[in-house]
Amino acid sequence: MHRPRLKHGPDLVQRRAELAIVLPVHGHVALAGRSLDRVGSFIGVLLVVVGLALVVGGAELFFDGLLATAARIGLSAFVLTVVVSGFELENLAAGIAGNLKGLGNAAAGTFLGGTTFLALGVAGLGAAIAPIRAALPDAVLLWAAVAPLPLLALGLDGDLSRLDGILLLAWASIAIGGIAYAGRAQLGDELPAQRKHSILRMLGGLAVLSGAGVALGDGLHRVVTSFGISQSLLGNTAVAASVEIEEVGRVAVPTRHGRGDIALGNVFGTIAHFAAFNAGVIAIVRPIHLDAASRHLHLPVAAASVLLLVALTGRRRELGRLEGTVLLTAYAGYVAAAITVSR
Repeated sequence: MHRPRLKHGPDLVQRRAELAIVLPVHGHVALAGRSLDRVGSFIGVLLVVVGLALVVGGAELFFDGLLATAARIGLSAFVLTVVVSGFELENLAAGIAGNLKGLGNAAAGTFLGGTTFLALGVAGLGAAIAPIRAALPDAVLLWAAVAPLPLLALGLDGDLSRLDGILLLAWASIAIGGIAYAGRAQLGDELPAQRKHSILRMLGGLAVLSGAGVALGDGLHRVVTSFGISQSLLGNTAVAASVEIEEVGRVAVPTRHGRGDIALGNVFGTIAHFAAFNAGVIAIVRPIHLDAASRHLHLPVAAASVLLLVALTGRRRELGRLEGTVLLTAYAGYVAAAITVSR
């Protein structure tokens, strides 16, 4: 069989020239990729900084508008916080989008990992910044403790069906209403001097906080994904935390103004929204099959974290820096366990 031989002379020179051109081009592509990664990380850090600034401003505006609105309509600020503040479209939208794309366990992470982050991370960080003092009625703590239990019971078989979603939606109205009704007598000593446009200021604060959540979420996502974190781990820890990081502002600002009841009302109300309302809506959109990590780790930890928060809150009717440290340590342990399970 005749095989063509590579000719010497001009052909060989041309081939060597092509190799000399191609190899540097691939090198430049690799360098360009690394440069893009660095740019993405820099943009991520910048977004985190901008998001944190928006959190501070938005939380102040929301808190001021919340008190003024409550005073104007004659409703407890605690009740308004439980009902309004916990309804977070960005978390719900993230869960629905992930579920529609077939990423059921990542979608479940928005309400499972989100609940855990609220109970341990947000409450822990808030207490570490300043002690959260609030003599909440026992009934509030009881409703908060049982809020995630139906989700735990329905998810133990590994599936969240549309029927389960309907049951969770029904439970959401009961749990959120129970927390709000039990704390209806919580009243503050001070009312804001300015009551004009109170509803607009409250909604404006929510809008700013939502924008802050988007900026922080995108920034943290850019930074975290540069380290190659798995989808399951990303959904239950990084995504859940990045979407809800602005909650720290909603806890810290009322605490600084002496309204620990509003700070905890925000946490308990949002937990009930996540573990019942959001979980129900996401399951109705598309049933979720929970994998082993979600069933054996993320689901039970979500319920247990709320029980731990309630127990620490009820012990002295406050969350001091010691309790905050306990909560943050527990969250660090959860993240470590999630990393180990994902390997």
